[in-house]
Amino acid sequence: MTSFSTATAVTPAAPAADERLAVVDDPLEQQASTRWETLPDGRRMAETGLVLGGMHCAACAGIIESALIGVEGVERAEVSAAGQRAQVRWDPARTRLSTLLRAVQAAGYDALPDAVAPARALRQSERRKALWRLFVASFCAMQIMMFATPSYVASGGDLSPDLRQLLNWGSWLLTMPVLLFSAGPFFQGAWRALRQRRMGMDVPVALGIVVAFVASSGATFDPTGLFGHEVYFDSLSMFVSFLLAARYLEMMARHRAAESLEQALAALPETAQRVSPDGQLEVVSAHRLRPGDVVLVPLGASFPADGRLQTGPTEIDESLLTGESLPVPHGVGDEVVGGSVNLGAPVRMSVERVGADTRHGAIVSLMRQALTERPALVRQADAWAAPFLWVVLTLAVVAGIGWMWIDPSRAVGVAVAVLIVTCPCALSLAVPSALVAAAGSLARRGVMLQRLDALESLARMDRLFLDKTGTLTHDEPAWAGATWVAVHGGELPDPVTVDDLRAAAALARWSSHPLARALASHVEELPGPAAGAVTAPLGQVQEVPGQGLEGVDAEGCRWRLGQRAWVGAGQGDEAGGLPTVYWGAAGAARWLRCQFDERLREDAAQAVAALQADGVALTLLSGDHPERAARLARRLHIDDARGGATPEAKLQALAAAQAGGERTGMVGDGVNDAPVLARADVSFAMGRGAMVARVHADAVIVSNRLGDLVAARQLSTRMMRIIRQNLFWAAAYNLACVPLAVVGWLPPWAAGLGMACSSLVVVGNALRLART
Repeated sequence: MTSFSTATAVTPAAPAADERLAVVDDPLEQQASTRWETLPDGRRMAETGLVLGGMHCAACAGIIESALIGVEGVERAEVSAAGQRAQVRWDPARTRLSTLLRAVQAAGYDALPDAVAPARALRQSERRKALWRLFVASFCAMQIMMFATPSYVASGGDLSPDLRQLLNWGSWLLTMPVLLFSAGPFFQGAWRALRQRRMGMDVPVALGIVVAFVASSGATFDPTGLFGHEVYFDSLSMFVSFLLAARYLEMMARHRAAESLEQALAALPETAQRVSPDGQLEVVSAHRLRPGDVVLVPLGASFPADGRLQTGPTEIDESLLTGESLPVPHGVGDEVVGGSVNLGAPVRMSVERVGADTRHGAIVSLMRQALTERPALVRQADAWAAPFLWVVLTLAVVAGIGWMWIDPSRAVGVAVAVLIVTCPCALSLAVPSALVAAAGSLARRGVMLQRLDALESLARMDRLFLDKTGTLTHDEPAWAGATWVAVHGGELPDPVTVDDLRAAAALARWSSHPLARALASHVEELPGPAAGAVTAPLGQVQEVPGQGLEGVDAEGCRWRLGQRAWVGAGQGDEAGGLPTVYWGAAGAARWLRCQFDERLREDAAQAVAALQADGVALTLLSGDHPERAARLARRLHIDDARGGATPEAKLQALAAAQAGGERTGMVGDGVNDAPVLARADVSFAMGRGAMVARVHADAVIVSNRLGDLVAARQLSTRMMRIIRQNLFWAAAYNLACVPLAVVGWLPPWAAGLGMACSSLVVVGNALRLART
């Protein structure tokens, strides 16, 4: 049988590169990023997560995968270009982790184990370099445009040849930093792709930059020579600036997601109060806990690991881990989930599972596995990219060779014009520019995108999976009503007065339990004096964790508010499974039954109806009690509802829908939703949900309004129309200009101007989304 064992270590500060590789082979250092598997034959296999740097396109993922697979001892390697992460399965008897990192570095990229501190340093370095490249390219492009303007506006002999030559020399000097520094990522990406015998978008981009620079330099040095007198330094610098800006925005989105993930993992308690054998308390790092340790968990603190209670009872909030909407009573011997919050009373817990073996760790593992899977749409795009780029390069070469036979003096100019006019500038900006404009529009509505291309999946979404607690409903329950019930009997016809409710609320005000708060809030909204103002004050109030409240009035009468059996109301039907508390005097013949229901978000019903009208199939997927999930689904007219779903069951349901050909979406807020959010084609997390859910959602609804999800769907549909318009323009531009360039009717300067104008048309069309 396969067995797993992992742990988590404190992440050290980022060392130098050589020292970093020297320490990654330390087993203690590997615990933070490596999962060990013992096979039936006794061999151990390792599965390590890596954070990658220097990736710019989907083709980079294939290059890194090839480099890792080429290392002896690597059984499997999966790279996600969107997540900038890799998952590698390797044999520690045949290779080392440092060897894997060196293989990635030899391929021209950077890699680190998936730990916090070194990954943060890698991001800062990458962000700083990208910003400098963008600044240099943009600044130089503005100056070059100033030098190029006289050539465009001058007529006849207004611009003398020597002055034109001087301006060309100035443009040539300003283009050097763009070529040698800013355009570095394009040249590096093209070299890596060619060395791996792959074709990426960087290849024609780099070739177009080089050819345009060489031709412009030839025209600058010798205006009467082979290259003519036209220069394209302005087109070259603008081209580099546009592409660098798009890549910088995409990089910042990835970095924000990675930083949020670190905060999510840090949300678990960093320290724990461990009970020593002599009964003394010692504060230790939560990473140092081991199975068998006993820890004290104070009231309001999170459990640092999975285990069993040694003392109790208490109530535990597991909503962000299991989806259960109400605190769950726990007693001595009950299992406790790490990351849940202790709401009842201080307790002691015996640790059973730590680190990645905990429930929280298993959810994170599922989430990482889902992130490393490459969607089918990405694979299809990769398959079409290489043939298109080969056609572009072949066309330029054929045009140049053809003109060598017709007119050798024009062969280079024609080849340059063809290469420039087919350079995928407008094509490269058609999608990113629309995505960025749409992202800005959504941000103003309170929807923060973390993966820009998720909007395409949203526009094509067929089925949306909805979490219940915290997504469709508020965290606080709503008042449903109150009736009198007899001890060991049914409902009584006695009317419930406002004074009865005020008396019950006077006791409820002493508790922070969600149902007690809901009762007190309801009574405060009633007309007349506040709760407690017309009732006798209660003394000796105490709360019994997991049971209820008890207080004594001035006459010595004992009043209770809580569970039916504990208050003394006997056993009976809970009336449809609604959350219920009972209030009354000890030994009374009747008890007040106060019932609550889940409170829908104000725009939930309208949002659900709008999505259904738009043709989206809805599935309610909740970890809450099946009866409560089904009741809420009926209220919202959702036909498919599944309650009591574990994170694994949720992931299986979504995977089954994807296997059936549906494009899936997910909206959730809990830690248990994180794997499904990561695996879905498009996913949204509520702004007040768990950090780990927000990290791996494609977008966060900061406003917590489901109506904004409907608006995002409508905007994504409009965005797809604009993208199709942009792609049509880019294709029409090429279809019109390529023949002109091939027959020699389109000089290189006109090709460069057309390339810049086509980019401006595409960007301008996309900016219409920003005004939405």
